Amino acid sequence: MASTLRKITMAVLAPAMALGATVGLASAPASAAVWSSCDQWGSTSLNGYTLYNNIWGSGAGSQCIWANSGTNWGVNANHPNTGGIKSYPDSKKVINKSITSLGSLSSNYNVTVPSSGAYNTSYDIWDTNHAYEIMLWVNKTGAVGPLGTSQGNVTLGGHTWTVYKGSNGSNAVFSFVRTSNSTSGSVNILPILKWIKDTKGWFGNVTVGDLQFGFEITSSSGGLDFVANNLTVSSS
Repeated sequence: MASTLRKITMAVLAPAMALGATVGLASAPASAAVWSSCDQWGSTSLNGYTLYNNIWGSGAGSQCIWANSGTNWGVNANHPNTGGIKSYPDSKKVINKSITSLGSLSSNYNVTVPSSGAYNTSYDIWDTNHAYEIMLWVNKTGAVGPLGTSQGNVTLGGHTWTVYKGSNGSNAVFSFVRTSNSTSGSVNILPILKWIKDTKGWFGNVTVGDLQFGFEITSSSGGLDFVANNLTVSSS
């Protein structure tokens, strides 16, 4: 559901326009961070990860991102209780390896998320041609749901997911929604990609490009905190 192509296009064509007057209203953490930004497209690179504030949806409110490192960061977001995704603050690791050339691809996550609002915590994985998007939802709250139609449940990578297959009009989207919410754990991502390729045949030996992890926020009225206490991605 999160369209990185749309995010990138908007970032290039409309840097900090209408939201420029509002994003400064959110607050960074009380303790000083290594980096923080309230800019709509604020980004930085820290120890191999690229962080994005990434306020890309229409009708968004204010949001600030902070980071102690590429693996420990968070946002305070104040988006109205209206429909539609407002932002996807995230950290990105570039992989740039084909599925068959990968020996391993895995991640550990530990997050603190609010009990209110509408959002999902998810991995957003893209091939280098941006023809395919693979989302792994580890938790969700409120009126949010993936694109496409249900393909049933599957247990892969250490978790049981409900799989959805659809399109956002620009690319195919495969969403794996964890059957129960989790705020910490490990995901073995490579078997999921191999299942899509070998078992389902939904794509071939694509090259995995960006692997993102973040919070896809639809609403967070009043200002809510989302924290990646620890997020690491490893590959070989």
